[in-house]
Amino acid sequence: MEEYSLVQGNFDITAVNKELVAEVPSSIQMGKVYQRLIVDTMQPQEDYADGIVRVYNDDICNVIDDYNCSAYYESSYVIARAYQAGGF
Repeated sequence: MEEYSLVQGNFDITAVNKELVAEVPSSIQMGKVYQRLIVDTMQPQEDYADGIVRVYNDDICNVIDDYNCSAYYESSYVIARAYQAGGF
């Protein structure tokens, strides 16, 4: 955590509109979404740790983690394109 200057967040992913979201995705499901985004957008000469930090520090995470919208449910190529375009 020190090496990459990571800090504890306070975002509550379970605070959803129950009319829009029947079930909050599991950590495994979310891990798969982020894994695909990291791999799909890897930069030349970038290692996985740097890719993780790059993606998790991007504003797109706020959109993906908001289960009241549809970003999480999009195909991986749509999420990667949105990341590269600067947002959905």
